[in-house]
Amino acid sequence: MRTKILVIDDEEAVCEILKFNLEREGYEVDCAYSAEEALDLDNLESYSLFMVDIMMGQLSGFDFASRIRNVTATEETPILFCSALSDEDCVVKGLNIGADDYVTKPFNIGEVLARVRAILRRTGAAQKRSAAEIIEQESIYEADIVFKGLRIDRNNKEFYLNNEPVTLTRTEFDILVFFLTHRNRVYSREEIIKHVWGDDVVVTGRTIDTNITRLRKKLGDCDKYIVTRQGFGYGFKETN
Repeated sequence: MRTKILVIDDEEAVCEILKFNLEREGYEVDCAYSAEEALDLDNLESYSLFMVDIMMGQLSGFDFASRIRNVTATEETPILFCSALSDEDCVVKGLNIGADDYVTKPFNIGEVLARVRAILRRTGAAQKRSAAEIIEQESIYEADIVFKGLRIDRNNKEFYLNNEPVTLTRTEFDILVFFLTHRNRVYSREEIIKHVWGDDVVVTGRTIDTNITRLRKKLGDCDKYIVTRQGFGYGFKETN
């Protein structure tokens, strides 16, 4: 079964360009020309990625993202914003809503495809596995990562703070796993990008800063263990 992507944009030409190039990559692509049209679809949970414009009709792309993040069936589906809004506040708002990435128009189609591949690789949505491979993968148990009041259940992709569940975005989860498995050293933004996003996607330092700021807010008193070294990067120190 091919990976399904939903493109949501009120510009038909943009939809056609994205659909054509994504289908050449082997994805199954549908288009919706407004957030309202997309929200009316009966099978939103079947998509592995939403590519969303922001400035559309009555409901914006931000409105669409906020709504699907509040529905269990789609709360974990990755979002890639593709928008002409390029100012920093819009990018930060998009990431704070829970988007996995943000590209600005006019975009380079090669960069967009690289970002799509990176998102799907990180979420596992693009992997095609046989039944035997799935059984083998499920049989591999990963021990929980525990530090003081923090606990990460890597098997069920869940995070607990003082035994209370806390919702993290995939990116926040991946960053926290990286920090907890690479303690007591400061990493540059480039090193964090390589470990969390991979080599074939362009991620800005601002994206790192925004995700770490959001993550700190969810760690309660444990936020102090994530340290910032101006001019160098970030790290997780066991004593602070």
